[in-house]
Amino acid sequence: MLKRIEKVAVLGAGTMGARIAAHFANAGIPSYLFDIVPPDADGPARNKIAAAGLDAAKKSKPAAFFHPDLAKLVTVGNFEDDLKKLGECDWIIEAVVENLELKRALLKKVEAVRKPGSLITTNTSGLPVSKISEGFSEDFRRNWFGTHFFNPPRYMRLLELIPTPDTDPKAMEAVAHLGDVQLGKGIVHAKDTPNFIGNRIGTFSVLNVIRVMQEMDLSIEDVDALTGSAVGWPKSATFRTIDLVGLDILGHVVGNMKQNVTDERSDLQIPDFYKQMLERKWLGDKTKGGFYKKQKGPQGEERMALDWKTLEYHPRSKPKFPALEVAKTIETTPERVKALLGLDGNGPQKGDKAGQFLWTTLTELWTYAANRIPEISDTIVEIDAAMRMGFNWEMGPFELWDAAGVEATVGRMKAEGKPVPANVEKLFAAGKTRWYDDSPKARSGRCYFDIASGEYKDVPVANGVWSVEVAKKQHKVVKKNAGASLVDLGNGVGCIEFHSKMNSLGGDIIQMVSSTLKPGGPGDHFDAFVITNDAGNFSVGANIMMLLMAVQEQEWDEVDMMIRQFQNMTAAIKFSQKPVVVAPFGMTLGGGCEIVLHAPARQPHAELYCGLVEVGVGLLPGGGGCKEMTLRAVDAATRIRPDGRGESVEMMEAFKKAFETIAMAKVSTSAVEAKGLGFIHRDDNIIMNRERILFEAKAKAIEMVREGYKPPVPRTDVAVPGESVLATLKLGVHIMRQGEFITDHEVKIGNKVADVLCGGNVTPGSLVSEQYLLDLEREGFKSLCGEKKTQERIQFTLKTGKPLRN
Repeated sequence: MLKRIEKVAVLGAGTMGARIAAHFANAGIPSYLFDIVPPDADGPARNKIAAAGLDAAKKSKPAAFFHPDLAKLVTVGNFEDDLKKLGECDWIIEAVVENLELKRALLKKVEAVRKPGSLITTNTSGLPVSKISEGFSEDFRRNWFGTHFFNPPRYMRLLELIPTPDTDPKAMEAVAHLGDVQLGKGIVHAKDTPNFIGNRIGTFSVLNVIRVMQEMDLSIEDVDALTGSAVGWPKSATFRTIDLVGLDILGHVVGNMKQNVTDERSDLQIPDFYKQMLERKWLGDKTKGGFYKKQKGPQGEERMALDWKTLEYHPRSKPKFPALEVAKTIETTPERVKALLGLDGNGPQKGDKAGQFLWTTLTELWTYAANRIPEISDTIVEIDAAMRMGFNWEMGPFELWDAAGVEATVGRMKAEGKPVPANVEKLFAAGKTRWYDDSPKARSGRCYFDIASGEYKDVPVANGVWSVEVAKKQHKVVKKNAGASLVDLGNGVGCIEFHSKMNSLGGDIIQMVSSTLKPGGPGDHFDAFVITNDAGNFSVGANIMMLLMAVQEQEWDEVDMMIRQFQNMTAAIKFSQKPVVVAPFGMTLGGGCEIVLHAPARQPHAELYCGLVEVGVGLLPGGGGCKEMTLRAVDAATRIRPDGRGESVEMMEAFKKAFETIAMAKVSTSAVEAKGLGFIHRDDNIIMNRERILFEAKAKAIEMVREGYKPPVPRTDVAVPGESVLATLKLGVHIMRQGEFITDHEVKIGNKVADVLCGGNVTPGSLVSEQYLLDLEREGFKSLCGEKKTQERIQFTLKTGKPLRN
């Protein structure tokens, strides 16, 4: 049986400590946050440092808390007055400065007050975990190990667990389970080596990129163009990422590596220009300047880039690499990397600096990673997972190597006289040419080459971790078109998966959902359905390009048909004879949000950025979104009116909230906030681990079948507020225009939204049907489509990805 962890303490209220406590609050786990007492402080001021840390976490951007109210779960204190409270805690996390003696002195005090069996871990990234606990009691050492969170803890999924020779495996198992299920972390087991796994590989990669940049005389902008999304790394690439993290933080990690690591690339070091930046306190975003800084110019605020040779800033330039421009047209990262490296059959481009740079840095990254086994990790799996979850790489080093082709790259490396790792020769000696391969019977859906045994082994995953991609390998795809697939999940449950670009909702997806849920359709043999996918975002909304084309051709019958089809799709979801569970995550905007609003049941991920954003392109929600917000407002007003008194006040408040949500295009910053905005229900269970939502959604669908699910009946008795509330909302719009907060066109949009939400200019309390509200919505949508300024907004957004205020 796993140890219960119901209360935690975080010792150290710096950037990491405070945000770790915040994320425990996100998981509903109360915590203490302690730090030192300021000199000569008295009374409440003795907690000043911890309180300041918590306050910084409350104000941090991106937000550390799912909702500001969750900060109440964090109680501040100090190391002198409050350590005795640690006796209440099941898990104590040390996160003070990286000073061995300071840590040991504090932990000696902790040892005297902690309850036996309580877990005690360190968030150190630089000190040997076993050395910190030398000489402590047996119970302390058995429950002592490393828990290395990555910053910011809410968003970075990686949690490295580092045991010592004395650590009780059951203690680590308890933290691994809580980290996975309640904190949403991806758990990686590391060894007690300097910088563990993520920072060891990541630091080498950064230092090597900087070295090659200098040797090839490339600019900061050049390198960021080459080391971003082109190779499946974050858009912030190399130097923008360093600015975000802080040059001092990277300097500290590198310093620890230089002091404690001796390997074949120990020659790598921070260059002189970087040291000068540290001396000048050019630390990145925290000091308003690093490799980039914002500066006011003739065209407004612009981002300036640093010339590393002169340490002077200049307007950021756009790098011009012909190979990179060609690669941008390639959809998938594996094919893009092959093309950039000249491994796609076309050969390297003559004088192609982009290909030369990437060939050098990637082959040296692959070699370095391969040589770290078994030093920092027993298998390739931990290294790949650490880089995906700790650095947001699309693929880890070995996965990227497979994508480029191990045989082809090693052949070229040998031809050029580059060293080839012994572990690669073991792969070839075993008759294998890939680090990973499919393994449909495995829970993970794939196997990896185990260097120690020379055989493929299943990639291990925890129970409940699943994906649509793995489900396809284990079961089958029933039906597929360009935008969506119907996948058999087993046990009578089908999954409707979106896979269009950005999961935008076009005709293919509408057709797949509608036909699947229709009696006698391709999903007729299923008992229930789940709607979700494996992409980074659930859906960014409707495909407005097709809409714009129809509007510009004045094909109004076509526009009307598009809206009706979308409304029919959301109605099919809501009124399906079989239960439908929608599992949203990430960006769930516009039409994606409307799908969630119509879902009979939802299984949301914690990181849910959900909103009806149509006003940004001059429209209103046309797929039933306005109708559903009206129903919610009516029901909310009914709930808060138990004795029939003051109807107009409650009704007004409910509709004002719904109107502001749509008219201001509010988007939730978490699933918790999505509940407050009315996009998901207050009793919906939020899943913290993104990799678990498919499993949980399927379980919910099966449960609904067992409970004898009965679909709702379309409502015909919706008591709309009509002219009374409508007049008040329009007055608010007028006042906003008088204050010059909105444009004339936004007045039109706002008034149209108000009209649709209130059921039109009818007598208050008039009973209308859902279909009546849909018809109003459709007509409002079409009328806005005919506005020139709406068409300008759509065109601008399609071109720039940004909204236009006109």
